[in-house]
Amino acid sequence: MAAFDYVIVGGGSAGCVLASRLTEDPDVSVCLLEAGPAKQDSSVRMPAGIMKTMKDPNRNWLFRTEPQKNLNGRELFWPRGKAMGGSSAVNGMVYIRGHRADYDRWSAQEGCTGWAWEDLLPYFRRSENNERFTDDLHGQGGPLNVADPRSPNPMSRMYVEACAANQIAGNEDFNGPRQEGAGLYQLTQKNGERCSAYHGYLEGVDRPNLEIIDLAHATRVAFDGTRATGVEYRRQGQHETVTANAEVLLCGGAVNSPQLLQLSGIGAGAELAEFGIDLIADRPQVGRNMQDHLDVSIVNRTTTKLGFAFTLRGILMGLKATRDYRRNRTGLLTSNFAEAGAFVRSTPEEPLPDLQYHFLPVASDQHGQNRIRAHGVTLHCCDLRPKSRGRIGLKSPDPMADPLIDPNYLDHADDLEKLKRGTRIGRSMLAAPPLKQHMGEEMFPGRDVEDDAALEAFIRRKAETIYHPVGSCRMGSDQDSVVDLDCRVRGVEGLRVVDASVMPSLIGGNTNAPTIVIAEKIADVMRTKH
Repeated sequence: MAAFDYVIVGGGSAGCVLASRLTEDPDVSVCLLEAGPAKQDSSVRMPAGIMKTMKDPNRNWLFRTEPQKNLNGRELFWPRGKAMGGSSAVNGMVYIRGHRADYDRWSAQEGCTGWAWEDLLPYFRRSENNERFTDDLHGQGGPLNVADPRSPNPMSRMYVEACAANQIAGNEDFNGPRQEGAGLYQLTQKNGERCSAYHGYLEGVDRPNLEIIDLAHATRVAFDGTRATGVEYRRQGQHETVTANAEVLLCGGAVNSPQLLQLSGIGAGAELAEFGIDLIADRPQVGRNMQDHLDVSIVNRTTTKLGFAFTLRGILMGLKATRDYRRNRTGLLTSNFAEAGAFVRSTPEEPLPDLQYHFLPVASDQHGQNRIRAHGVTLHCCDLRPKSRGRIGLKSPDPMADPLIDPNYLDHADDLEKLKRGTRIGRSMLAAPPLKQHMGEEMFPGRDVEDDAALEAFIRRKAETIYHPVGSCRMGSDQDSVVDLDCRVRGVEGLRVVDASVMPSLIGGNTNAPTIVIAEKIADVMRTKH
């Protein structure tokens, strides 16, 4: 088919949800374009395959930021999913909704009426099939399977006990009545395999009204005047166009969606003119308001060898794990590595948990790309609600070129202070029993890094993204917002953005589950109005 009711750009977390929900109506036709491959190989299905997909150019955009002035001029690595399932096909699978106060803030303070916690809870429940919790806060029978870690490492449980020794209470359910505390994360996993948005919503779905085109790199939204009429894309060296009779839906995420808007003539007029792009709508906020969770890691060697490592013993453990995985879908290869974590307040005065920890029973540096040949643990810490704001822009009018990514990390002084406090709290976690007796040398920050100046220098030298960019196509009721409360792009017709880029501000946690819920809600809006 050359024409459909809806054309969706991006087969990620939001795109899969929309494609599935809209085509439940047999009278609605949908074309889903995805730049990456549709085939789900073992590196995607196997949770530990994240070690490969993190640097696989066939399934990862492998973006890099602009030099960060507050991080010693470093260009940071920004992995983003490039496959059916998007970043949910390559992420750490941690299922976190965020704090209910985050959504109430969207509604009450940030002009997003209808997006409060009570408005979104039904969609969290609809999307979820929780294998353990059956209360009023959780769902059963939804497409996204949520399960406990299949074979957690004993050190992950020790981390939770060490938090208790620091007066951080245990928490069995971070998505329950209380977020604060320490515990094992629940994961988007089923029977020991990853459950991405594609696996949950589209795999095995065979509908004549849905066409999926993979390896299709969208280059421009086509317009008739100010009405979106379709999408131009490049596939296997050929230029193609697909027509949308009703709407075009951009689901490329916080990086690709604003880039495609700008390439299509929607953005700051003066900036687009510099690249010779004809203006469709002068929307200066496209690409602005970008936020991300900046993360700093404490890395310790261990005196025992309970965790995974790139050593001879680690290789032998891997061979056993391969056998366990093939036979029973159990063992090390079912691990997302970040099996345990905590939500804490950096000071007693904080009204909400403002720090999140991810504990890994492996010594890891630079997204695992710097392989440390020693047994150890890594404790990640991020500031949940940073005040710094960055932007997504263009480097070139060439749609095949990477966009300009400038998170502007640590632009606000409070963000640095939070990470310094978070590092100190994290050190106290690793120094408490029962972890204490397993801890050896602290590799990062290092035993000589103690005072404020040394900690600040360490953070500027080593902080990295924890993969949660949002906000670059901000939703709101004000006329400056990029999209309205139904995610329709202001200034044009027949075009929506539905992904993490529409979040007005970061939520307190991992962003995959909220992105899925955004798509669930907008699918309902569209079906009601169709």
